[in-house]
Amino acid sequence: MFDTNEVEEKVILVAVDVDDGSDVESSLDELEELSQTAGAVCVGRLIQSRDRIHVATYIGKGKVEELRELVHIWGADTVICDDELSPAQLGNLQDELGCKVIDRTVLILDIFAAHAATNEGKLQVELAQLRYRASRLTGLGKSLSRIGGSAAGGGVGGIGTRGPGEKKLEMDRRLIHDRISFINKQLKSVVSNRDTMRKQREKGSIQTVAIVGYTNAGKSTLLNKLTDASVLEEDMLFATLDPTTRQYEYENGKKILMTDTVGFINKLPHQLIRAFRSTLEEAKYADLILHVVDASNPNYETQMDVVYDTLDELEVRNKPIVTAFNKMDAEISEKPRKDTRSESSHYISAKQGFGLDEMLDGIREILDQSYIEIEKVFDYSDAGKIQVIRKYGNLEIEEYREDGIFVKGTLPSEYESYCLGR
Repeated sequence: MFDTNEVEEKVILVAVDVDDGSDVESSLDELEELSQTAGAVCVGRLIQSRDRIHVATYIGKGKVEELRELVHIWGADTVICDDELSPAQLGNLQDELGCKVIDRTVLILDIFAAHAATNEGKLQVELAQLRYRASRLTGLGKSLSRIGGSAAGGGVGGIGTRGPGEKKLEMDRRLIHDRISFINKQLKSVVSNRDTMRKQREKGSIQTVAIVGYTNAGKSTLLNKLTDASVLEEDMLFATLDPTTRQYEYENGKKILMTDTVGFINKLPHQLIRAFRSTLEEAKYADLILHVVDASNPNYETQMDVVYDTLDELEVRNKPIVTAFNKMDAEISEKPRKDTRSESSHYISAKQGFGLDEMLDGIREILDQSYIEIEKVFDYSDAGKIQVIRKYGNLEIEEYREDGIFVKGTLPSEYESYCLGR
């Protein structure tokens, strides 16, 4: 029997160039990658230069007619717009074109729904999708019910219908908000468990490194290379969503925890940032941020800006950052300049393994700066200070002597004054 799931959805990409300094062609290139990740094939693209986006149909009337012709000529199932559409724009375009229309936000949400593996990830994606739809119920009307029936394969939902599913698309506002409330309660328990695990790590005095970067920069490959984490590696956007934490041990015995976070992307839907905030905040509570950059991408500088902007949105500030320019084994026309926004820059290939020792030494050097070495005999009356060292530092030796308690180890510098009276 013919399997309709194997039929690739044909899409046309559409963008408006408002001359705001952004590279529209590069943005559409990325949108095409996103489409391919979602299982579609791009059969064409259309760009219109305008002073501003058309309030009713995104693109102008003449371009709408041209796009209708392209949909017919190329046999496209779906039109994907590079910007978030209003309910009116979405409904008007679908009426004019006679095919499914989605925007960049729905496409990214769909990819997240397809790739979420854990229960937490699935809940977070569903929460983001429901919030998106709840804010757009007014004015969507028949366009919502049309989404599931006009895609490739004659009845296959296609892009934009994964996750909550068609049935939930038809829920009224009250039911959607009830579902949002229910998911929030479930996620609170997950967040509470993560906070508990984070506190346990703090008690264990092991410093943490959060690996961040633009999607497909090679974060999972790097974590696998360093820790044998067995995280999925795919040459596609958002191959992995769920955070993975693994331990790395230096030759001198020093241990650190490394956490791979979800990749960032330009125009990342705010619903996703909000839903994944607890996951992304691993960077907020880390001792150091390792920023992995795909040096082989010609737009790597723009991608770096997106990462820094997202970190600002997450209020991740005043954290030491180490930049790792990855994929240096690829053909690169010009070596990237050092990242002046970070403490140090390193040139690596996570796949080939070169440059990693220097990068790890740079990480250790920065982490060690936040700790001081202790070798001191404390009075027995100061046993409470030793408890602080045990809780927040690394207690290597603790000997009970006649003249007091001998302690050797390390301690975060912010506790130096209390414990050592300096």
